Amino acid sequence: MPGGGLTEILFDNGHAADVILGVLAIEAAWLRSAKGWSWRAIAGLLGPAALIVLGLRAALVEADWWWIALPLAASLPLHLMDLRMRFKAGSPQ
Repeated sequence: MPGGGLTEILFDNGHAADVILGVLAIEAAWLRSAKGWSWRAIAGLLGPAALIVLGLRAALVEADWWWIALPLAASLPLHLMDLRMRFKAGSPQ
């Protein structure tokens, strides 16, 4: 389709992932300012999502495989940190 629609434009050059990353950044700022969350808690909650979206962006722009795999693998430690913090907070003292 000549010219392409908005969706095609966003996905052809990876900007769809940029939009998602922008929303995640806004959410992080809101959690910090309005809810008083620590940066560590925000990183645990939103960090894995941001890293997965970075892997998506790499795939959309047809980057080398390791640019896709690296952020996906890096999301696991952040997710495990978040789980540890949640279980610790929910455990009886």
